[in-house]
Amino acid sequence: MALIERRPAQPGYLHVVGPDDSDLSYVEFGLLSLSDGQTWAHTFSGREAVLVILGGRCDAEADGRNWPNIGQRPDVFAGRATAIYLPPDRDVKLVGRGDTEIAVCAVPAEKGAETTLITPDQVASAERGRDNFRRRVDNIVTQNVSAQRMLVGETYNPPGLWSSYPPHKHDIHSPPEQYKLEEVYHFRLKPAQGFGIQRVYGDGLDESYAVKHGDTVTIGKGYHPVVAAPGYDLYYLWILAGEERILKPSEDPSHAWVGQS
Repeated sequence: MALIERRPAQPGYLHVVGPDDSDLSYVEFGLLSLSDGQTWAHTFSGREAVLVILGGRCDAEADGRNWPNIGQRPDVFAGRATAIYLPPDRDVKLVGRGDTEIAVCAVPAEKGAETTLITPDQVASAERGRDNFRRRVDNIVTQNVSAQRMLVGETYNPPGLWSSYPPHKHDIHSPPEQYKLEEVYHFRLKPAQGFGIQRVYGDGLDESYAVKHGDTVTIGKGYHPVVAAPGYDLYYLWILAGEERILKPSEDPSHAWVGQS
């Protein structure tokens, strides 16, 4: 089933959702809020991780490398992301440079790529869809980083438009037609009082949520289209994970014709 999480922001690290408190098998997701000079240090034991700077700047130290004053956008609507990929069992230390917000995404792994800083110019953007299901997708950690299990990116819906459309799913392991991947969506709205609708359906499931600024939805199975309310830009960070890191979704045959016409 799908699950919506509403967790109020707090200073420091906030666990949002993971395998211990949801139907997820892999993804652990949390939010880190740092004030100026505040430090957060962590070891990702047995997990690979992606740290996405949602807004602000920080100094980062990881795996013997130092990156001072990274992050170029004040919030998710103001530019492409800066992120750090960490293979399993690596230490990281972050120090806020002013107020900084970071998404912390981690999944179990035994191997991974080298510790990597992904800068905004390395984030590949693509326009997807057309008409009223037009949106921008930013790939942060996909084919550019040889992670073991995780894919991470961002989607931007203009007001009133749809994404993840035509509806698709990736909940059955049936290669080469489809590979099973669970997913987490973390939402932001501009202006922040806005909302969107997330529907998750198929295989006996049919749930819809009014998603608000800061909400998180887990998607273990089913088709999962999203729409932004008129007047509001909608953003979501997406994290995909599975045994095989191949995204080859299956579209709902009832609606697939929309993308073909």
